[in-house]
Amino acid sequence: MNFIVFDLEATCWEGRPDHLVQEIIEIGAVRLNRFGEVEDVFNSFIHPVLNPTLSVFCRQLTNIDQREIDKSKTFPEVIDAFQDWADIYYEEYLLCSWGNFDKRMFIQDCKLHDLDFEWAEAHINLKKQYHDIRRLRKARGLQYSLEREGFEFEGMAHRGIDDAKNLVKIFVKYLDEWMY
Repeated sequence: MNFIVFDLEATCWEGRPDHLVQEIIEIGAVRLNRFGEVEDVFNSFIHPVLNPTLSVFCRQLTNIDQREIDKSKTFPEVIDAFQDWADIYYEEYLLCSWGNFDKRMFIQDCKLHDLDFEWAEAHINLKKQYHDIRRLRKARGLQYSLEREGFEFEGMAHRGIDDAKNLVKIFVKYLDEWMY
């Protein structure tokens, strides 16, 4: 069993306008074996097709530069590389993210590009399960939860690869408690 702990960044705008559709612009992921040992990392930017120019709000939030997005590949190319890296066709796997947003974005972008999305259904919401394990009444973010567990947040918040690497700390600590 491979655990794919991942985080996505997506196009975004201040105030979340209804007429604009978010698209994934970064996939950051860490592949762990069934013992919680890190086997590999994956990080890639994605060039969005509906709104290829990042808003000022998005660039400031994620610290992702427009030049990086402009030279990146499109979702179909990157998701193909991600699926190969995650070895989803030959190994048992489970996608693990902090919340359901990431799963929904994978499915939405697959539909946008007319790609199969059933592979994204093998997913667990670590945020929900963590809150259940710790019996927290109020939903908390990743950074708060890391600090509560005695970990320091490393890297930049709202960067896919850094959020994924930080989430691995909580994932490994509770490795035997996740329900899947």
